[in-house]
Amino acid sequence: MTSVPASTARAVPQGGVDVNPAAALARNASFQGAVVAIRYAGGDLTFSQLDERVARFAAVLGSGGTQVGDRVAYLGLNSSSFVVTMLASFRIGAVFVPVNFRLAGPELHRVLELSGAVVIVCEPDHREVLEQVWSTLPLRDCFLVDDDPEVPASTTDAPWVPWSGPILAAEPATAVVARGFDDTAILMFTSGTTGTPKGVSLTYGNAWWNSVNVDTRLDTRRGDVTHAAAPIFHIGALNSFLLRTLVRGGTVVLRRAFEPQRMLDDLIAERVNSMFGVPAMFAALARLPGFFEADLSQLRSVVVAGAPVPSSLIQQYAEHGIFLQQAWGLTETAPFATHLPVELTLDKLGSAGIAMPYTEVRVVDAERNEPLPAGQAGEVVVRGPNVTPGYWENEAATADAFDDDGWFHSGDIGYLDADGCLYIVDRLKDMIISGGENVYPAEVERALADMPGIIDVAVIGVDDDTWGETVVAMVSLADGTTVTLDDVRAHAEQRLARYKLPTQLRVVEMVPRNASGKLDKVSLRAQMETS
Repeated sequence: MTSVPASTARAVPQGGVDVNPAAALARNASFQGAVVAIRYAGGDLTFSQLDERVARFAAVLGSGGTQVGDRVAYLGLNSSSFVVTMLASFRIGAVFVPVNFRLAGPELHRVLELSGAVVIVCEPDHREVLEQVWSTLPLRDCFLVDDDPEVPASTTDAPWVPWSGPILAAEPATAVVARGFDDTAILMFTSGTTGTPKGVSLTYGNAWWNSVNVDTRLDTRRGDVTHAAAPIFHIGALNSFLLRTLVRGGTVVLRRAFEPQRMLDDLIAERVNSMFGVPAMFAALARLPGFFEADLSQLRSVVVAGAPVPSSLIQQYAEHGIFLQQAWGLTETAPFATHLPVELTLDKLGSAGIAMPYTEVRVVDAERNEPLPAGQAGEVVVRGPNVTPGYWENEAATADAFDDDGWFHSGDIGYLDADGCLYIVDRLKDMIISGGENVYPAEVERALADMPGIIDVAVIGVDDDTWGETVVAMVSLADGTTVTLDDVRAHAEQRLARYKLPTQLRVVEMVPRNASGKLDKVSLRAQMETS
């Protein structure tokens, strides 16, 4: 998978269609300019205001030399600046790279290096970690957000540029670069089983077909109000409702981060119709006094995904007339491959749903790659126009993930029942999902392997009522050595984001391994249950 060369800037081919969200924004601004597009504590933006700001920053990017196919990164929390950067990138045909703001220095460096980003927009709270690693990166322009009341102020010096000045001085770019279904829109990084980052190339077509799937299956309407508090650097929060709501002319209530009471207040005051969240968010809301007594009658489409969903949580909400609609997918499926229709919430409790209308889902034997009958567990594979064409400049990873018939192999284990409903039962990749964030055991193990006193280490996930799963490190120690959980976390946090750090520590005489030296995950879990 290679970057889109500058020479591909073009008009849409005859008989084609422009599916650039920036073009949709411009259309909406022309006939409903006074409608609020983004409701944000740092300042609301109407469609006209958002389109003008996007056009101005697009002009800034273009005047700085950013071309079609160049990568533009954003490092920060949810904000209108994030959305402006994304849409301005789309407007000139650049590729948008949303960066996980929780990454530690080495992780951040690797992601930016692999992406080849030439521009980054950064919030002041994250400038320090970027400054630690940027000396060997190909960054040409570094903009520091300086006009958002929700973002702490910071002084700027070269090479930082306060981004408000160039935006105010720029003449809005008048043209939107037309984009077709196969053009790359977003480069979103996810780690594989080894913890090595891989850039998932998501096209405009991937985003467009996901929107068609969502609008076909869920009760969504033009002019809906959606709530976005989950991190929008993840595909679930970004492409489930936020992007498609703006394209359709609705309003996005955008919050920096998830705060249960603030979200409840928003759901009531803004009469929110749709939202995406991970199970931990809905569990936190359910604990709020008065939550289920509030007037949430406008809330029609509530999607929960990103981690295993406790059946008890779905039942609790259903008892109060709110139906959490499970979905399943990955960054590579942009994001939803399956969805459980609201009318099946209780009848198919625990299911991740049926295949989306324009997406195929199978369960296959992981070794023979042959479809399995209903009720038999195997690897879940997906095919459809919402599925990534591959990994950024990583032909080996792409070849490994796709078979000859174009099926994407998810690495998740599940089964289909007689009605075609998918149930996820395990993961081939041993990935831990904690609060909606992916944690890869091999990555944590590497961060602890050189810690003084530790002879061997294994990392697994265990169930957690709050976060879905939590990270547990099992270590064997050299004679006479004592290691505490605080010691382990302090050592690992030099290389890892805090959400990846172990929350439990088990000291064992010997970490279980099989005859070939590989970690024995079955024995690991058995020891965890008895310790």
